[in-house]
Amino acid sequence: MYELPKLQYSYDALEPFLDARTMEIHHSKHHATYVAKLNEALQNNPELFEKTPEELLRDLGAIPESIRTAVKNHGGGHVAHTLLWESIGPKSTGMPDGELMEAITKYLGGFEKFKEDFSKLGLGVFGSGWAWLVIDADGVLKTLSTSNQDNPISIGLTPIMCLDVWEHAYYLKFQNRRAEYVTEWWNIVDWEGVGEKYKKVMGKYA
Repeated sequence: MYELPKLQYSYDALEPFLDARTMEIHHSKHHATYVAKLNEALQNNPELFEKTPEELLRDLGAIPESIRTAVKNHGGGHVAHTLLWESIGPKSTGMPDGELMEAITKYLGGFEKFKEDFSKLGLGVFGSGWAWLVIDADGVLKTLSTSNQDNPISIGLTPIMCLDVWEHAYYLKFQNRRAEYVTEWWNIVDWEGVGEKYKKVMGKYA
């Protein structure tokens, strides 16, 4: 059975940029529901619990058709939110450095352009979805957006950072002001953690 991961910081640790009540509901209610629904979907196929949620998403074609949509939605929600909590934190350095910064400069036109383009992806999602920083099969850093709980893992990409633009991620504090939420979100990106993820994934190409 999959479990809701514990946050490595308190619900109020991201204030004033993201409020404690939103964090509490987002983690303990929304994310917890994705985990519960994923467990429920797999209850008649217990052998699938031997795989990680990421492995399930990587090969959705191997999932029984009767539960494939549930696994895509709830597994995708679980995996995306787990990465989200790891993408943000109370000790943001404001911008990346080292190998990640070099890759952003090389592939994404520099940090300011990346920041602008990534924000546009989040703002451009119609309805609910995500913006992602991913590494493709050739080790190239890319950005993209997805709708609902569709996950880049399912199309062969490896996400290392994500921005949640479902309304439940920001509505209590920002209401309909998604642009303001995205602007504030940059203040809580854990660049050290994202950089470590980048190095870990790129180690596979060495």
